[in-house]
This record gives sequence, C-alpha cells and structure tokens, in this order.
Amino acid sequence: MAGTQAPKDITAEFKELHKKLSNLKKEISKTVIGQDKVIEQTLITLISGGHALLVGVPGLAKTLLVETIARTTGMHANRIQCTPDLMPADIIGSEVLEEGAKGKRSFRFVPGPVFCEFLMADEINRASPRTQSALLQAMQEKEVSVSGQPHPLPQPFHVLATQNPIEQEGTYPLPEAQLDRFMLQIMVDYPDLESEKQIIIETTKNKAEDIKQVVEKQDLLDAQILVRDMPIGENVVETILQLVRSLRPDENANNMVNDYVTWAPGPRGSQSLILATRAKALLDGREAPVVGDVIDLAAPVLRHRMALNYKARAENITIEDIITSITDTF
Repeated sequence: MAGTQAPKDITAEFKELHKKLSNLKKEISKTVIGQDKVIEQTLITLISGGHALLVGVPGLAKTLLVETIARTTGMHANRIQCTPDLMPADIIGSEVLEEGAKGKRSFRFVPGPVFCEFLMADEINRASPRTQSALLQAMQEKEVSVSGQPHPLPQPFHVLATQNPIEQEGTYPLPEAQLDRFMLQIMVDYPDLESEKQIIIETTKNKAEDIKQVVEKQDLLDAQILVRDMPIGENVVETILQLVRSLRPDENANNMVNDYVTWAPGPRGSQSLILATRAKALLDGREAPVVGDVIDLAAPVLRHRMALNYKARAENITIEDIITSITDTF
C-alpha cells in the first residue's frame, strides 16, 4: 500500500549498534590503558542513559576517560572542578540584567557549564551540599530551573563525577538522594603490571596516540532506545528482585544483612540493574541479558545505595561482602 513504511529490522539495528559500540570501546582503550572493566561499566552507564560516579585515587585516568569518551563520540563536554566555594550559579548559570537601545531593562539567562552532553564534576564531594543539590534536578529531570523558568538540557545528558576515596579533608559526603541518582558507582583501581608498563612507555613519548571519533551522538541515543526495548527473561527479573529485596533488613533477610545494613536499595536500584544488564548484553553482542549479568553488575549498581552500621565498620565488613553473601546463593 502506498505510503506504508517498511518495518524496522531490529536484528540488523542491534548488530550495527553492537559493532559501533565495540569499536568505541576499542578506541577508548587505546588511551585509557589497563582499565577495561572501568571502560565497560562507563559505557554500560551511557548506553542505559544514566550517570556514573568514578571513585579512585588521583592519577588513574578518571579525567582522561571522560575526555576520551567525549572525543570518540563527538559530543560536547564540560568540566567543573568542585571546591567548597563553588556556587550553584557556577554550574547551572544565572540571569544578567541588560539594558536595551531604548533604555528598557530585561533579564537574560546565561547558561552555565551544565548545558552540555557530558558534564564532568571533578572531586564532587568537595562541593558544598547546596551546590551538590544544584545537580539533583539536572540529573533526574534533565532540566534546570532559574527564577521559576525551566531550561531543558541537551540530549543526551550524562554526569560523570569523580571522587577521591582517600583524602577526606574539606569534603562533604554526598547525600543519599544524590547518590541514588548515579546509576553505577565505578571503582577505579590500580592497573596490573603489564598495563602499567605500557602506560609509562606510551605516555612518556613525544607522539601521543591519535584518538578519532568512531560513533555519532545519534548512535548513543539509538542504543538507549534499543536497550529499553530489549526483551528480558522472567528469571532475570526475578533474580534482580530477589537480590535487591534480600539486601533490605527484615525478618526474611540473612544474618549479615540484619546485623550490618542500616539502609538498602529502593526500587530505583532494581530499575537501574535491569537497564544495566540490558546494556551489558548489547555491549557483549547478546540479544537479551542473563542471570550472570545481574551478578556481575550487582556491586557497581547497588554499592552506593547502601549504608552499613558501626558494627560492620568495627568488624571490617564491607558492602561488597554483604552483596556477595546474597549473589553467592544464586
């Protein structure tokens, strides 16, 4: 019939996006050496349409990772260095009073650095709670309000924040509401011996690795749509629900959870885990997630959505220990 649109070939689109994402991962690895798991988890976050909190000591290429992703995707990135004197207007922008040719005065909104596609908030826990809260609306609603007027942010919009776990002088703990806005908390660890050897050789030469753009912005948007359309088995959904609900202290929880957990993940944790497992399946070239994806991503998705009590700290029990006590039962 004339005017009828041909049906979309989902399988062909899936294969094409998987190929592009594989090329993207490979291109990022040329610069960010020895951090394959960090790169994978960051891409999972972006494919899911979420935000990531990168936690690691200085010098482990957290900033380089964000810059490389921006270059390889051709998207606009801004960087904010968080300090105690950083104000909300320094992030979202402000209104300035202007006088026209006829003497008429009016306010004009001057956008801040949040109006970009990749926002890197470096050492986010150094910003005051008031400034940290300025990011809450942007991360959840994808818009900011100034003088009651909403201003939509570009699409896609991702916050990639970094945090130093060692130095706590002059820092402000991130509130639970903001931590819950991050889809994954990615732990950036030291590289292995061979990777560190490659790093010190490659980064002390005159000629740096040439990084090129390998995907378009629309490819990332298409991947985010495809992830939400991806089928997910009932057994995977049940595993996610069982895992998240088992981390909440109550009469049905195991002894470790009841003894050590103060607060646990809510429904947003389950939502993030479902999206992350789908994104991992796409990145791996599988058309649906499996239970193994849930186990692999349980800690990155849930660790920052939990808090332990003093007894756990006194007995050197970590959140990873608690999560492992549950995932080992699957």
